[in-house]
Amino acid sequence: MATLPAYAPIAPLPDRHSFSISDLSTEFGVTARALRFYEDEGLIAPERRGTVRIYSARDRARLAWILRGKRVGFSLGEIRELLDLYDIGDGRRSQREVTIARCRDRIALLDAQKHDIDAAIDELKQFIDLIEPGLESGRDGADADLKTQKD
Repeated sequence: MATLPAYAPIAPLPDRHSFSISDLSTEFGVTARALRFYEDEGLIAPERRGTVRIYSARDRARLAWILRGKRVGFSLGEIRELLDLYDIGDGRRSQREVTIARCRDRIALLDAQKHDIDAAIDELKQFIDLIEPGLESGRDGADADLKTQKD
């Protein structure tokens, strides 16, 4: 399955109440090992029947949140905090308010990183512009340019 964008809802499956590890692995494009890791981290809690894990619709929804959060750069701790808000009295309202605030913070951080990346790209382009003429003219390249600048 293709990766869902962060804003895309997962398709409801009203006729399904439980899922195997292979069902969720296939649907979300993750490994069984990743699902077990999320279980070990307490992010999802499948029912156990012997050695078989049975995932609920709630686990499926939580997995969608986990993967979306990871894609946009949230740590597992931040994802856990957002998921845990479902367990308080006004769950969805608190979760939405906190999620919106976290998303805005993340956007600000990514904008700053984007600015830094753009500045680094511009500097690299200027450096290429500085040394490339020496390559084309057969001079010794950057060394000749640096010697000229020192003089």
